[in-house]
Amino acid sequence: MRPFRYTRPDSPQAAIEAFAAAGAGARYIAGGTTLYDLMKLSIESPPHLIDVTAIRGLDAIETGGERLRFGAMAPMSAVATDRTVLRDYPVLAESLSKAASQQLRNMATVGGNLFQRTRCLYFRNGAGGTSAGTTYPCNKREPGAGCAAIDGLDRGQAVLGQSASCTAVSPGDWPVALVALDAHVEILGATGTRSLPVADLYRLPGSTPHLEFTLAPGEIVTAIVVPKTRAGRRSTYHKIRDRESYAFALASAAVAIDMDGDVVRQARIALGGVATRPWRAAAAEAALAGQRLTAESALAAGRAALTGATPGRHNRFKIDLAARTVADALMIAAQRTAA
Repeated sequence: MRPFRYTRPDSPQAAIEAFAAAGAGARYIAGGTTLYDLMKLSIESPPHLIDVTAIRGLDAIETGGERLRFGAMAPMSAVATDRTVLRDYPVLAESLSKAASQQLRNMATVGGNLFQRTRCLYFRNGAGGTSAGTTYPCNKREPGAGCAAIDGLDRGQAVLGQSASCTAVSPGDWPVALVALDAHVEILGATGTRSLPVADLYRLPGSTPHLEFTLAPGEIVTAIVVPKTRAGRRSTYHKIRDRESYAFALASAAVAIDMDGDVVRQARIALGGVATRPWRAAAAEAALAGQRLTAESALAAGRAALTGATPGRHNRFKIDLAARTVADALMIAAQRTAA
């Protein structure tokens, strides 16, 4: 661990000012469940950490009115067990409860979770690991170094949204559910406040995969806002992984559907585990609109969700797996009551 400076401001504005004073390379830290790991691996070496956990009021959970509003510092465990969220938006609760162990959910925050970085083997010091004396090129770690995952061990890599510079999967569960529900984030920066769709937080890798998020330097997410929808009760987050506990998704689907009998009025579908950012499946949504929901139409929608998928050497199975994950999620959601 390299030495670093540490500041603990007591207000959002003080945090912005501390960041500006700290200079290049400063990082905000909340739960720290990702950043500390990356610091231990020497993937990130921020010279200054600005701890926002002392800022009061950023952990509020509001479920009244026409929206859900989660303060960025709200623990994942608190949002996952909120009664209104559990009853009316199971897709949100499940995306959090399936994301990590209880201990991590108690520490990690819903705002910090949005900025979790990839679990790509090569990004995290290579498939051999530093203990084996082996490192591999990674454009996320070192721009221009190359991507060892391309033509390498790519079983867990993306089949959607990848580029010639990077195929790393976006690892989050919570962001996938938020994208499906058209959530926004409230952002504070040196120039004031703004709102941004969660989907627009994430960049495609293109030729600059080290630029992962769209926040300007010093900006901080203060809250996550989810519009209420009647599709919320008929929703689920369905996650397929190598082992049932504490594993990242090979494929996942966040689904919310509004139905008239067995006919789909509107479907909201987003994919995880298969793309370089949380992936909204607009083609799948369009395929279902006005259609009876059956096992066949659900699978057709799942296949539409993977339109344009391009597999590597070892991850072709993800295309069919993800299609079937979407189909299963739709059928699970349809069985839930909308009352």
